[in-house]
Amino acid sequence: MATQFARYLHTISSSPSSSSKSTILTYLTQSLGFRKSRATVFFNKFSSTETNPQSVITFLKSLGFSKSDIQTWVTQSPQILFSDVEKTLKPNIQFFQDLGLQDSDLGKFISKHPIYLSNRFEERLMPCLDVLKRLVLDNENMIRTLKRCNWVDVKDPVNRISHNIKFLEQCGIVGSQLVTVISRQPRLLVRGENELKELVSKVLDMGFEKDSRMLVHALYTVSCLSDETFERKFELFRSFGFTKEEFFGMFKKAPALLRVSESKLKLGFDFYFNTVKFDKQVLVRRPSCLMLSLEERVIPRFKVIDIMMSKKILTKMPKFQNVMWLTEEEFLEKYISKNTDYAEELLLAYKCGDLIDQK
Repeated sequence: MATQFARYLHTISSSPSSSSKSTILTYLTQSLGFRKSRATVFFNKFSSTETNPQSVITFLKSLGFSKSDIQTWVTQSPQILFSDVEKTLKPNIQFFQDLGLQDSDLGKFISKHPIYLSNRFEERLMPCLDVLKRLVLDNENMIRTLKRCNWVDVKDPVNRISHNIKFLEQCGIVGSQLVTVISRQPRLLVRGENELKELVSKVLDMGFEKDSRMLVHALYTVSCLSDETFERKFELFRSFGFTKEEFFGMFKKAPALLRVSESKLKLGFDFYFNTVKFDKQVLVRRPSCLMLSLEERVIPRFKVIDIMMSKKILTKMPKFQNVMWLTEEEFLEKYISKNTDYAEELLLAYKCGDLIDQK
């Protein structure tokens, strides 16, 4: 198909007469595999406009986009071929460039959302973005939001977004918290009103309260998980001895905990219980320990402490739950740099712990 498309690009770029309606129809059916009925819809749309696919291809190529980029976009959104360069393509692309998307980043973004180059951007997406701008989303959060949700295919998106924002604000999710939930999980804004209310009710039933700063984080987590996944993680905690009350207590303290993969949770439980010898209540009190990187933070620090204990550099085992939460600078200063006689060995163990004989 890539070769066919390359020939097509060359043909319509070099011969205005070849960019006829029949050429477009043939390309849509034979090269891109559209059913004849669907291709005819685009054929009729083209025949009733003065747009020129040749100018579209020429414009996109002038911006540095490759033939494969253009092929991907047209395959997903054929109406791009019929877009008006001056009225539609240029302002749409300029909008994303002004947000900070340039060159390859812009190409990757459009490849995932080619419909943003069509006239539906102006008709349906821009009104949604105008609503979001009133929340003072900066460019970075705006880009993140656009990447995570395609709103142009949602029925009546502006009213739905406006109503859902109002409902979230009534729940106490305002200001920076509202920006956080929108940029992380913008699909919340296009859920049906009843569906969003049910989701918030589910979170409230778990013990969170309106106006709590944790509510937004819990809502984000629950919206990311299916009921089956949530139940499976609950059963995982129970298999390691946690009660239902302890599980929900840990979730309330660290709502992001349930976004941790099951494999990482299992490794964490095994390491903390069998190697560090934590009592279960340590994790109940500080569940965020399970969110730390074992490979990059927890295990290397434990190896350093273990070596120090074996060499009697330390006479008493420090509370490891506190050691884990020291900043990098604090840990290096307190446990490595000040022990000049062993600093090199300890640093090597810290950086390459798996290769060091601790004894």
